[in-house]
Amino acid sequence: MARAFSGVLAGVGVAFIIVRGLLVGALPDAILSQCIGMILPFAALGYFIGFAAEKTIRESVENRFRSEMAALHELTQKAINHSAEQGDSQS
Repeated sequence: MARAFSGVLAGVGVAFIIVRGLLVGALPDAILSQCIGMILPFAALGYFIGFAAEKTIRESVENRFRSEMAALHELTQKAINHSAEQGDSQS
């Protein structure tokens, strides 16, 4: 996810720089030099955002999985205890 965000944000940054350059009437070589200078910071920012998003999603899914497993384990223990009590009362 981090690499995808990095690529997307770098592309968006380059597009904005090109549009801005065209609006102010900059020469193509000036626009491209600005793009080259800004692609790395935009890519780094995108990578950081993607890394943080992936970590947040992964932790959220893991926490939900663990809570569901704990609930199932508790339910299983109650069922085992209930069946054990039923077996003791029939003896």
